[in-house]
Amino acid sequence: MATEYEAVIGLEVHTELKTKSKIFCSCPTTFGGESNTHVCPVCLGLPGVLPVLNRNVVACAIKAGLALNCDIAEFSKFDRKNYYYPDLPKNFQITQYDLPICYGGYLEIRVKGEKKRIGITRIHMEEDAGKLVHQGETISRSEHTSVDYNRTGVPLLEIVSAPDLRTSEEARLYLEKLKAILEYLDISDFKMEEGSLRCDANISIRPKGSIELGTRTEIKNMNSFRALQRALEYEIQRHIKTLADGKKIIQETRTWDEGKGVTLSLRSKEEAHDYRYFPEPDLPPLVIDRAWVAELRQQQPELPDARQARFIRDYGIPDYDAQILTNSRALADYYEAVCQLYPNPKIISNWVMGELLRCLNAEGLEIIEAKVSPQHLADMLKLMDQGTISGKIAKTVFEEMFRTGQDPARIVKEKNLVQITDEAAIAEIVNQVIQTNPKVVEDYKNGTEKAFGFLVGQVMKQTRGKASPALVNRLLKERIESMA
Repeated sequence: MATEYEAVIGLEVHTELKTKSKIFCSCPTTFGGESNTHVCPVCLGLPGVLPVLNRNVVACAIKAGLALNCDIAEFSKFDRKNYYYPDLPKNFQITQYDLPICYGGYLEIRVKGEKKRIGITRIHMEEDAGKLVHQGETISRSEHTSVDYNRTGVPLLEIVSAPDLRTSEEARLYLEKLKAILEYLDISDFKMEEGSLRCDANISIRPKGSIELGTRTEIKNMNSFRALQRALEYEIQRHIKTLADGKKIIQETRTWDEGKGVTLSLRSKEEAHDYRYFPEPDLPPLVIDRAWVAELRQQQPELPDARQARFIRDYGIPDYDAQILTNSRALADYYEAVCQLYPNPKIISNWVMGELLRCLNAEGLEIIEAKVSPQHLADMLKLMDQGTISGKIAKTVFEEMFRTGQDPARIVKEKNLVQITDEAAIAEIVNQVIQTNPKVVEDYKNGTEKAFGFLVGQVMKQTRGKASPALVNRLLKERIESMA
């Protein structure tokens, strides 16, 4: 049944901008702090106050629009979105409705090796609402709720995609690519656990080959790539099962319950708000100087796709390596810093993508939190080239560097990890291993290649991994061949 349908998915992404002050007042945007202390009469909407637009917010919006191939409107305006909710002190949100600052863009994702272009319908600026703190298992089962207005007035960009996504995987890839682009622009800190990046998804299904859209549902406020993909997968299957049971899809807004792995209904279409948009009377229309747009375009950094192409061209690494390394600006910066210190870009990419990312993921850390500096990684790779340590020992050294941040030479010295290259000493151990494993030696002579690996492992075990692997292999083969 699932193969008879395709999903139609569009995403609305809210990203919190990394400005020092809020969009219409001078209150700080720093996360945390005692509840309701980062507020003033403007962001609380008290009588007699007037909003003043933060110029940096407009600059961030233009930068995002340029990076996402949008047209930048010469004339746009702010509007009031009217609704009542406890986290909205003014009972309206200042946003942009019919004349957004950016429109008509796109970004490209790679799906199964093929590029796919996803349209960007619009980007607009708006103020964030406050935060409801629910006391209970879920929002729908909360026993009581408190309100913190510290986040009220924090500047947001809402980036709305066209309904061009067809699978939960494509949606995740889109969000990852969007995050990477905005991260390169340095306009948000993207701490998803703090709500800096939130995503709403509109989803419907239709028979494959059909051009008519099905009844859609909206899933609100997913704040991780994993949550987005899981929620969409669940919702697609829920739609399919509902139709298979002869029922109709209800147009509604739903929330994702991460613990139970299900979506839950919040409100139906009949309960949806009529927002009664009208132009914000306290803010003049926004006229964007074309010279300013040109100036910001000149200031744009190298973006992920361009950096990926340069890594392939300049460093000679595979497309896969370049894609992984440029997904994060900080990771790409780290890789390039090591490349300035060590002459083998592919060896560096192997270590960064292998041991470094493995250790970071295991500890739940970001690259900027890594204690292994580019200099220390380069120094360790040089120790391998010099024959001071083997590849196996290097992994032990790396883990110690990751844990302590110490210099690799110091770790090697203090833990006595210098590679054994004394041929006579290794030859003696090789002879002992051959004498104690006659059947394995005979198996190797008869063509069992894995038997040789066992013998190498026994020598390395007796030398605690410090023997030169190349020397061990050569001496073992020479000794066994001399026995023939």
